[in-house]
Amino acid sequence: MPHMRRLATLLLAVVLGGVLAGLVRPAPASAHDVTTTAQAEVFGTGTNGANVKVVLELEYDLLMKSAWLYAEAYEAKERAEQLRQLTINRDAVTTYVTRRFAVAYEDKPCAPTQVGAADIRLRDKVAFAVLTFAYACQGDGGGAHAISSALFPDAESFVHSTKTIVRYDVDGEKGSAVLAAANPTLRVGEHPAPNQIGEFFLLGAEHLLFGLDHVLFLLALLIGARRLRDVVITASAFTAAHSITFLLAAMGIVDVPGQIVEPIIAGSIIVVALANLLGRGEDRLGRWRLPIVFAFGLVHGLGFAGALDIDQSGSWELLLSLLSFNLGIEAAQLAIIAVLFPLLVLLRRTPAARWGVVALSVPIVAVSLYWFVDRIPPPL
Repeated sequence: MPHMRRLATLLLAVVLGGVLAGLVRPAPASAHDVTTTAQAEVFGTGTNGANVKVVLELEYDLLMKSAWLYAEAYEAKERAEQLRQLTINRDAVTTYVTRRFAVAYEDKPCAPTQVGAADIRLRDKVAFAVLTFAYACQGDGGGAHAISSALFPDAESFVHSTKTIVRYDVDGEKGSAVLAAANPTLRVGEHPAPNQIGEFFLLGAEHLLFGLDHVLFLLALLIGARRLRDVVITASAFTAAHSITFLLAAMGIVDVPGQIVEPIIAGSIIVVALANLLGRGEDRLGRWRLPIVFAFGLVHGLGFAGALDIDQSGSWELLLSLLSFNLGIEAAQLAIIAVLFPLLVLLRRTPAARWGVVALSVPIVAVSLYWFVDRIPPPL
């Protein structure tokens, strides 16, 4: 049994080390070990029913690097300078995007033209270029569109596993889909529900696993939960709370700015990790466990919704995507619990159990405190 306990301690150290190592990530688009998600809204325009308008949101520095522009373009940090670079490099950016994002009608390519001025939008403190394109399609309506994305492929070596979330309202149909290298094309009217469920399920699981703030919050909760009953109650409260706000926010019913949500998420991790350090009893959060977990779960749900960035009105197609995304989050959460909780149980049976709690909680507090300060928006 002692060797099992030592093994549990070692595995926990490896897991936490891996999580904390992931916090020291390079800036977006600086290496091949990061990924990105593009956003695309596609909707029909004009009287012929064939032409469409596309609004794309693409990570700014990645876009400028992929278009092979100079460092002064992709290293720009101020909004005014980013907008200036998008203006003076409009042709290069348009060429890059239109070669990799395509719309076809009845299998005939539609001709893209960038319209209006580019804009910049911040998402989790990362600048995204907002570009609008008009696609002129041949036809008089009654046909079907195909939407394809090969944006930021692995071959460009800046990022990997790029996904494009497409929301569409064309050909009399509304829906959403995830385009990736394995399935780069959406044919409107031929996108079966099982594919949609699988795509958003995987997207949700990836978001939890790679959303290190959510992982640390879950780890902090597990450190303080000494019995399996505590884990079940805690996980149920967290799931119920974040599911409520996730669906309300993603459907556009609740709207809380990210600059408010993100610091609170970091603060929630600090509170739970400090409770693990300062508490003495069996349950370090005591009778406050459920209210605290539920309240912070509500905030984390807003953070999950920010990953999809959906502001369309409700529809059955959209609801299916949201539910699939949320199920992916739950599956990843259960997988983390299944791996970590047994290791924590073994660790608590060693003489160094108290020091183990300290060794796990102190780095969580330190990292979360950094996040909290970093996420507070600067004064206007």
